[in-house]
Amino acid sequence: MLEKKEKQMLAERALEIRKDIVTMIGVGKAGHLGGSCSLADITAVLYFHKMKHDPKNPKMRDRDRFILSKGHAAIVQYAALMECGYFDKESSIHTLKKLGSHLQGHPDMRKLVGIEANTGSLGQGVSLAAGLAAGLKLDGLDSKVYVTVGDGELAEGQLWEAFMAAANFKLDNLRVIIDRNGLQATGRTKDRFEIGHLEEKMRAFGFEVLVIDGHDLDAIAEAFDTADCVKSKPVCIIADTVKGKGIPFAEGVASFHNGTLTEEQYQEALKVLEEA
Repeated sequence: MLEKKEKQMLAERALEIRKDIVTMIGVGKAGHLGGSCSLADITAVLYFHKMKHDPKNPKMRDRDRFILSKGHAAIVQYAALMECGYFDKESSIHTLKKLGSHLQGHPDMRKLVGIEANTGSLGQGVSLAAGLAAGLKLDGLDSKVYVTVGDGELAEGQLWEAFMAAANFKLDNLRVIIDRNGLQATGRTKDRFEIGHLEEKMRAFGFEVLVIDGHDLDAIAEAFDTADCVKSKPVCIIADTVKGKGIPFAEGVASFHNGTLTEEQYQEALKVLEEA
């Protein structure tokens, strides 16, 4: 269990991340609101509690790595990075997807410090993460690699090859986080591509599997700590989340996977978050 003060701090960080997500998207510009907000609590725990990293030394050799395989949710990572101090929030927050901005629609490690890999072509992130994890082991480093995958993304075959490889090479420094919010761009994931019994599949592919409420800060922190005790195999954390979490009119609504906010919706979202 998190201490009371730390839990309160993480709740505030997650709330600030959601405010940043809404502010970056703004009015009349398409943005991946739903799948970014569903990851806000997990991202807050990673950046402000769990991961070893240093904004003043972003290339620290023994840092932990975070990769968004679902790279379309880049704004949740941008929000975390700006809240950590990797770059100036004031001058950047209104530049999302503008020409010349370092905050593009998908993460680009050439443009922004703190990004470990270019992602967004779905299905490739776990291959990248497994390669990083294997390299860290070869270098004798005790660093961890965290990679988030969307539940709709699980239809991509390359992921399953990467899962097998991670288990084969006993990558116990790899944490695969599946954001199971049940929705993708055009509707419910089970209506578009039925995955079936995900927990059993991941165990069969050689993972230690933990299933949590992806909005319960205690459960998130405990899962990451439990993962550190697992030896000789990778860990999969299946996080049950709500798409658009924290913004009532967007919660569980597929159209906010990558939708636009009206002025009224924008103001309403910020008001709800300010009052939370």
